[in-house]
Amino acid sequence: MNKKELTELKRRMKKGSCTITKMCGCYVDSSKNKVTTFSEDFLVLEDDREEEFHKYLDICSKTLSGTMNNNLIELEFATDEEISGGMQSSLLALRECELQNETFVDAFYDHVIDTYDEIGNYLILLFFDSYDIPMKTTDNLYTGESEEVYDYIVCSICPVNLSKPGLSFNEAVKRIAARNRDWVVGTPESGFLFPAFTDRSTDIHHVLVYTKNAKDPHREFWENGLGCPSKLTSTEKRLTFVDMMAKTLGPENEETADIVLDVQQNIDDYVKEEIATYGEETSVILSKKDMNDILLDSGISERKAEKISSGYEEYFAEEKPTADELVDARALKNNELRNEKNILSKQVVALTTQLNEAGLLTADGSDVDIVLKVSDEKASEISSTFVDGRRTLLIPLDESDTTTINGKSVKF
Repeated sequence: MNKKELTELKRRMKKGSCTITKMCGCYVDSSKNKVTTFSEDFLVLEDDREEEFHKYLDICSKTLSGTMNNNLIELEFATDEEISGGMQSSLLALRECELQNETFVDAFYDHVIDTYDEIGNYLILLFFDSYDIPMKTTDNLYTGESEEVYDYIVCSICPVNLSKPGLSFNEAVKRIAARNRDWVVGTPESGFLFPAFTDRSTDIHHVLVYTKNAKDPHREFWENGLGCPSKLTSTEKRLTFVDMMAKTLGPENEETADIVLDVQQNIDDYVKEEIATYGEETSVILSKKDMNDILLDSGISERKAEKISSGYEEYFAEEKPTADELVDARALKNNELRNEKNILSKQVVALTTQLNEAGLLTADGSDVDIVLKVSDEKASEISSTFVDGRRTLLIPLDESDTTTINGKSVKF
C-alpha cells in the first residue's frame, strides 16, 4: 500500500462519507479477563448516540494514521498462516461474516488476549466496512463506475487508564469535592487493516499494521497474533544505525556529536542529489560503498568508517533501509543551528580583529561611543574618529540592517 491508497480509505472515515456498518468491542482488564463485550450497528449510533459515533470513528481513523513504513507497515502472512486454520483464514472468516458471527468474534478476542503483551487495561475494537471502489481514468479522475467491492475490517487496540485525581464542583452537595475517577479510553496504540488495499484492490496476502510507538511496537502481536514475519520501523532502523556509530566513535562528546550531525547532513544531501537526478519517486538505498564514502566525507577515519559500513551491510542484509529512514529531522535542525552558531562565531572573531586594528579595545575596558553610519558610498570596514573629544566607532550598515538606539529598534 502507498500513501494515496491510505488517504483514499481515510476519506471514508468522516461523518458525511462513513459507511461502516458494524462495530464490536471487548474490554480487557490487567489480569486478561474480559470485563465486557458489545456489538453495535455502527450507523445507528450516528442518530442515537452521536458523540459516541464520532469518538469511535476517530479511533478507527487514527488506526490508519502516521507515516508509512514507520507507524504503518505492510506485512505478509507466513506461508503456513495461509492454509486452513491459519490466522489469514480466521481474519477472512471475520470479514465474510461482517462481524455478525459471535463465535468467530469471541475467538478473535481470545486470540488477541493470548498474544498481545500489555500489562494494563485495554479495549479491542473491530470495524467492518464495504467500499464500492470507483474506477479511475488514466488522468486520475473518478468515473462513478465500479468493478470491485472492497470488504475490510479495522482492528484498534486502545489503552484504558484511570483518570487523574482532582477536585471538581459537586452539584449534589453544592461544594468543591474530590472528583470521581473513571476509566478513560485512549487513542489506539496498535491495530491493523485487513485485507490490504494494494493497487486500489483487495490483497488478502498482506495486512497493514499500525503502531503508535515506532520505537517499541507490539512486535509479538504481529508475529504471534497475526502470523506475519515482522519488520523494523523506520525509527528502529535509524536508532540502530545511530547506535552503530556511537559504539564505533566512542564516548559522546562535542566532537563525536558534530560528526554524527555531519553524517546526517551528508546522507540528506545525498538523497536530495539522487532525487534531483532521478525524480521524486526515487527510493534511495545506500550500498556499503555509498555509506563508506559518506562516513569518510564526514571526517570519520578509514578504519572506523569500514567498521560502521560493514556493520550496516551485515545488520541490514535482508532489507536495507531507504536513505531517508536513516535521517533524523531533529538532527538536521540541530545542524542548522550549529552552522548558524559557527557563522556568528566567525563574525565575532572578524569584528574583534577590526576593533583591535582600530585601537578600540582597551585593556582597562574604558567606554567607547559607537555611532552607526549609513552612507550612499558604504564603507567596507569599521573605522574610528573623535567626536566632541570621545572616541567614536563608525560601523557601516546596509539599508536592511536594524539596531537599537536608546532602547528602540531602528531600521535603516
